[in-house]
Amino acid sequence: MLEPDSSDGLYDENSIFLWISYEDIVPATDGFSNSIVLGRGGFGIVYKGKLEGGKEVAVKRLTKCSDQGMEHFRNEVVLIAKLQHRNLVRLLGYCVHGAEKLLIYEYLPNKSLDYFLFDDAKRSMLDWPARFSIIKGVAKGLVYLHHDSRMTIIHRDLKASNILLDAELRPNISDFGIARIFGDNQQQANTRHVVGTYGYMSPEYAMEGIFSVKSDTYSYGILLLEIVSGLKISSPQHLIREFPNLIDYAWNLLKEGNSRDFLETVLLNSCSLHQESLCIHIALSCVQGSPSARPLMSLWSLCWKTRPCHSRYQGSLRISLEGDVKLKKRGRTLLTA
Repeated sequence: MLEPDSSDGLYDENSIFLWISYEDIVPATDGFSNSIVLGRGGFGIVYKGKLEGGKEVAVKRLTKCSDQGMEHFRNEVVLIAKLQHRNLVRLLGYCVHGAEKLLIYEYLPNKSLDYFLFDDAKRSMLDWPARFSIIKGVAKGLVYLHHDSRMTIIHRDLKASNILLDAELRPNISDFGIARIFGDNQQQANTRHVVGTYGYMSPEYAMEGIFSVKSDTYSYGILLLEIVSGLKISSPQHLIREFPNLIDYAWNLLKEGNSRDFLETVLLNSCSLHQESLCIHIALSCVQGSPSARPLMSLWSLCWKTRPCHSRYQGSLRISLEGDVKLKKRGRTLLTA
């Protein structure tokens, strides 16, 4: 195994992950064969690999000659090294070889959430208990990033394709290339370079470049609507009864008392009515237009542990199409910034 070049600014003698040589990676991926591609993204291609000794890994080969790609690479190596949580993907090593920049992750055999969620032949493999477990797991991962890790981390690109599933379908949040670290007292930041995926982006981030933990809350709400309905945020209007988007579709069904119609049909026999209603309420509170009206993920972490959630808080979610959502307990509003 070759020694890392400290001039790249990434090597740290206390690093908890390994430098893996290019000479080991090439045969592990059969020369980056197209036959073992796991996925393609804006910053590169992910291959399935097998290291000497038989350990299976996922190898992300970043696009060459890209300043954004190099920033993505540095960000992911430095950031993930500091994070340890069962619902976050684990980085095993990295490699810099000339223009080649490679990241080596644990291999998760069930690919990404979107692989099942939006495929007619595979969606039935995710029954309601599996989906509810994924919903809770992603929430736990975000609580760790926002509140429980040594740093406050904003992911900025939470979406179904960035949720990887292990052999037990446990969710792992991945792709931290555009994540940002906040200081102890920092509440939000602003950027002129808006990156991420439209549809999952909060309005203030997409239009003004302002992001915070509430930006990830918004993305989580979108993801939650997709998991419950089996529909993409970008679904054509004929699939959502001519409503302009998936959010409005959910709002109107809930307002009319027909939230059960929002549930994907393959889930009807395995879904708890209480859990389905709770998920839609939570999702719609997360996608409110005003960041201050959205809940912190830590609140929902407590809510998932409570059965039933509504009884615990002795209140209810009051929802209107204008986006007013309040959870009251003895007259006090709990959903505050």
